Amino acid sequence: MVTQKVVVTEPLGLHLRPAGVFCEESLKYKSRIQIRKGTSLLNAKSILGVLAARVKCGDEVEIICEGPDEEEAIERLTEILKGNNEGGEQG
Repeated sequence: MVTQKVVVTEPLGLHLRPAGVFCEESLKYKSRIQIRKGTSLLNAKSILGVLAARVKCGDEVEIICEGPDEEEAIERLTEILKGNNEGGEQG
């Protein structure tokens, strides 16, 4: 299991579009992925769970990954929360 605390720098926080990007990326990994905000622990692979967290710019969240590709997952998901969602798939 790996964890990473991240201050969200996406200007509008995790509103629908960035939350969708985050969830879509989470679904690519076999690892169990969760987000902790305050006392809430949410499934990062659920758009409703991510939106329910009401993550705003400047909020600190913790990403928790557990599974065979946890290192890769946490690195990529951290980038997205920091507003760098350009580095995904390359064609």
